[in-house]
Amino acid sequence: MKLFGTDGVRGEAGSFLSANVAMRIAMAAGIYFKKHSKTKRILVGKDTRRSGYMIENAIVSGLTAVGYDVVQIGPMPTPAIAFLTENMRCDAGIMISASHNSFEDNGIKFFDAEGNKFSHSVEEHIEQIYADDKQISQAQLTNKLIGQANRIDDVIGRYIVQLKNSFPKQLSLQGLRIVLDTANGAGYKVGPTVLEELGAEVIVLHNEPDGFNINESCGAIHTKDLQDSVRKYRADIGFALDGDADRLVVVDERAMIVDGDHLLGALATHLQSSKTLKGDGVVATIMSNQALEDYLQKSGITLHRCGVGDKLVLEMMRQHGLNFGGEQSGHVILADYAKTGDGLMSALQVLSLVLSSSSKASKALRPFKLYPQKLCNLKIAQKMPLDQIDELNVCLSELESSGVRHLVRYSGTENKIRLLIEAKHEQLVDESMSQLKEVVRKVLSV
Repeated sequence: MKLFGTDGVRGEAGSFLSANVAMRIAMAAGIYFKKHSKTKRILVGKDTRRSGYMIENAIVSGLTAVGYDVVQIGPMPTPAIAFLTENMRCDAGIMISASHNSFEDNGIKFFDAEGNKFSHSVEEHIEQIYADDKQISQAQLTNKLIGQANRIDDVIGRYIVQLKNSFPKQLSLQGLRIVLDTANGAGYKVGPTVLEELGAEVIVLHNEPDGFNINESCGAIHTKDLQDSVRKYRADIGFALDGDADRLVVVDERAMIVDGDHLLGALATHLQSSKTLKGDGVVATIMSNQALEDYLQKSGITLHRCGVGDKLVLEMMRQHGLNFGGEQSGHVILADYAKTGDGLMSALQVLSLVLSSSSKASKALRPFKLYPQKLCNLKIAQKMPLDQIDELNVCLSELESSGVRHLVRYSGTENKIRLLIEAKHEQLVDESMSQLKEVVRKVLSV
């Protein structure tokens, strides 16, 4: 059974991700962890979905059944789980979240003892254990060997300290008015707290989770309320998190969304000017605009591209000895402080940049002009190997010969295909996207 997608295990709660599946995944993961165990403890956190109760209890049952002790910390951001797993000397960490998806879905993300996401080879190993009835049966323990669970409610302070340590001590947020949309998700407590402790006036939106309203018309996917509030309160800047707070969308003082590539470019040169950018390089994905690469090159910064997913960004950062990278979608990795995308930490770096520049956010966060680009997601009937679709490949070759950059890939979690078209002229982008969509609809029965 194929369990893992691009970012952990994800699917409809109670259907694909049932209590039985969650418990068996936990058993399989526990069996794998025990081969490298030092403390016999695993940390478990979650976002604010109602189904989190079901999945958390199933995971605790699975882990304790194979002899692990479990530390439950309740709703916390995904990057907090990565940090606290290492900080609290656990063998592994588990985050229960479907990130930006609506409440019907849920997911399971794993971190090793150092707070790193699992490699594909480890995920495959866990899938093999999951499918092995004999191994699962033999690993279940009895009597005093069964593990125990303990809930801890005060670890939020450790994560807040880590966030504040990433913000320059000579700076203060005094006098800044910030709108923060927490998406009724995992950052609803820690987000406002850290910004207020650093001196900001914070207007908080969507911080009353009820188990069903996570990401509902709010947060990083739906920014209208954030933009309206920045205008209404004449705020200096606005931030939107997604459901597990590992992603950030920024809105400037004019209530305009700051493109993710603008954010990466501005932060990269900010780190360079403060002499904290390592290796004179940045990692971004194949989704990033070519204009970002051209802008960084002018500053002597090399852009390294990788596949989609913050896990792949971090892997390439390590390969090249770099400490900064991210995705156009808003996942930003500051490796000196975090090992995964962290929306709140990214927000603090954006504030550091704006304060240091003595400029408005609208100017400081848009240091170059993007080339025209279009993204489109289409539902499909089936996922055929893309390199075997002749008509599609002919179309893509024609686009390349016209100077068009393209990306066609399947979603790792949904029955969708994602299309990206980029060129230096808007009309060419529009025409190329129409041509590509027509071909995709024809060959994949959209």
